[in-house]
Amino acid sequence: IATLPASAQLTPRRSTSALAPEPGTIDVEDMLKQPLRVKIALECPIYYHSTFDRALGSMAPGTIVTLIGLSDTAYRVRGRARHGDVSGWVRPTDVISPDPNMAANLKKMYQRQQQVNQLIDAHQVALGMTTEEVAMSMGKPTRKSSKVTAAGRVDRVEYAVFEKVPQVTMARDQYGQLVQAVVYVKVEVGTLSIGFKDNLVDAIEETKGSPLGGAAVKIVPVPIFFR
Repeated sequence: IATLPASAQLTPRRSTSALAPEPGTIDVEDMLKQPLRVKIALECPIYYHSTFDRALGSMAPGTIVTLIGLSDTAYRVRGRARHGDVSGWVRPTDVISPDPNMAANLKKMYQRQQQVNQLIDAHQVALGMTTEEVAMSMGKPTRKSSKVTAAGRVDRVEYAVFEKVPQVTMARDQYGQLVQAVVYVKVEVGTLSIGFKDNLVDAIEETKGSPLGGAAVKIVPVPIFFR
């Protein structure tokens, strides 16, 4: 399995699998942009469920399959069984992977993705996020700049950060009487400068005001690289 660049490994909120995930399992196919293929080691059964309670066929030795999910005790694969194309569960010992840490790294990637998705939902940024993830969270920057030195390329973007501030105003009700009403006005609270090195956030700076609101800078693990 080739090493994937940071921007290509994760794809937040993509759902392509035709099979609904079982409780306690991870959808690998929805987490990666490129298929992850492994090899069946020996003749083995393939099951409907991760609990191995119902076999749907058998896989021949040397069959190349796509890993589409995993649990602590099973791998979900798609490929050619003896009787035709199938999607189901096999035991980890039935699979050969060039990377002995594949399962552990995929679980770390899944946990990181959950953290990143929460940041995107809240329109926040953290050290360790990719340029793609920052764009998904913060949108189009108000300013961009780049600098190339002997040490490499450094990119920087700036965002004007806004908050909705309540203001009291007077309005007339259905009877024509003056009443107080609360409206929310979008107010700029500062400017956030984000620096990237190797397409990962390595610096977050408040260049105007206090857009972070006094909160500490968040950190997420950098994307996992594996073969």
